[in-house]
Amino acid sequence: GHVDPGEDDLQTAFRETQEEAGLQASQLTLIEGYKKELHYPVRGKPKTVIYWLAEMKDCNTEIKLSEEHQAFQWLKLEDACKFAEYEDMQATLKEVHQFLCSKE
Repeated sequence: GHVDPGEDDLQTAFRETQEEAGLQASQLTLIEGYKKELHYPVRGKPKTVIYWLAEMKDCNTEIKLSEEHQAFQWLKLEDACKFAEYEDMQATLKEVHQFLCSKE
């Protein structure tokens, strides 16, 4: 999504997570130390997407998708990489896995 007036990038991420997945910021724990920016063109214009990591406080919390989405699923790393269409997203998923493993 786009940054609304008065928001910073992280506030936008939490708002978009609520709008698109029905998860409130209070239901998530932000995992410090990881932030990733991906850059790619969309309809001929540059786009930047910023990713942070967060963990659901209760893994049984219901996901309520917006009309922008058809479905969701939880996947293991290997399956998520197969599902991801773009190499930079596959690389990001692997990088996140390494980051999380290094924190254990």
